[in-house]
Formats: sequence, C-alpha cells, structure tokens
Amino acid sequence: MANRIKPVLCVVTSHPIRGDTGEPTGFAMVELTHPLDVFGKAGIPVEIASVRGGHPPIDFFDLSDPVNDRFWHDAPFREALAHSLVLSEVDPARYSAVFFAGGHGTMWDFADSAAVQRVIRAIYEAGGIVSAVCHGPAALVNATLADGRHLVAGKRLAAFTDDEEAEVKYTHVVPYLLASTLKQRGALHQPAPNWTANVVVDGRLITGQNPASAHGVGEAIVEQLTAKS
Repeated sequence: MANRIKPVLCVVTSHPIRGDTGEPTGFAMVELTHPLDVFGKAGIPVEIASVRGGHPPIDFFDLSDPVNDRFWHDAPFREALAHSLVLSEVDPARYSAVFFAGGHGTMWDFADSAAVQRVIRAIYEAGGIVSAVCHGPAALVNATLADGRHLVAGKRLAAFTDDEEAEVKYTHVVPYLLASTLKQRGALHQPAPNWTANVVVDGRLITGQNPASAHGVGEAIVEQLTAKS
C-alpha cells in the first residue's frame, strides 16, 4: 500500500534571476504544491530538494490559488521548503520517483547540473519514475543512461512549448528553447494548445506541458506507484 512506497523526491531550481533581465524568477509554486497535494492525499511521502539546498527562490507566487494558499500557511511545508535538501547530497536509492517542478529558473541550473543527471539516471535505472512539468523537463536535456544514450531519445513527452515561450515573451531571454532542445535530443515532443493541460506518460517517464498540467502529472505518478505497491 501507499505507506510502503518510498518517498517522491521533489526537486526545484535554485536560480533566482531571469537571464540578463534582472527580473526575479525561481520555481513556479503551483507546479510544486499541486503535485504535493495529490501525493499527500494518496499517503505517499515526499522530500523537497533544490540544486543548492536551503530556501529556493519562488516565481508565480499566487495565493489566490487555494492549494498554494493552504501549503503556504502549512508550517511543515514551509519548514521543508526553507531547508530543502542539497540535491548533490541525496541518496537516490531512497526514492521511488523524482519529480522536477518548473519555473523559469530551471532553464539556468537544471540541464547542466551533475546532481540532476546523477539522480535521474540512478532512479530511472533502478526502476523508478522520472517526472517533470512545464520548464521542469530542462532536467532531461542532458540526462543520459549508463550506455550514454539520452533518456528522452525515442520517448514521448510534454514540456513548455516554444509557442508558450513566445507568448510570455521570453524566447530571447531563456538560454535555449526547451521543446526544441528536447527534440534535438531525440524526444518525441507531444504539444497541446497553449496553456491547456497535457500529461504524457511513456513508461516510467511522466511529463506535463505547463502549470495546468501539474495536478495531472501528480496523478499519473500516484497511479504508477500505487499499481506497483
């Protein structure tokens, strides 16, 4: 049952500034809280990590969202967030899945993080789930398996689209276009119309396109984990 399921490791960015704009960024709060809500209702434990540890920077801080508001006023969540684990120090064997939340900050620290790549490879090759939403799939850009192949090669996935990036006017701010880059790595990108919920499951790779997809990604993770338990 759920209480026998190892924790889900939820990873957020540590990057606070959007390129050369000087604008603050970080992780999108809704993309963390909505999956956490799903995990909590299923009785699945979670731990929060970030690239550098400590309190990660927050983007899209919207307390009009009732799930955000409830988590923000929840002392254990605030404590876990303030003391997020340093990703390079975690033992991947402790987790059933890894989930990468989005937010523009991920575009500057996920793809080239050795810790991100290590955790993805270890969890995936141990039979665990690798998952991400919105800009979170930046974690997958340089993730490779033991044989050197990109994890995403030949796999269906969703990610923040180039059209969505253009709509928010950050095409020339981000260091690369996420969907295009994943396709260059061999991913079979499955876009939906801008801002609509879109969750793609390809075996143990679970991805979502945008903030509206965060809840569904959480549900897909829970479905797989509870089916195994």
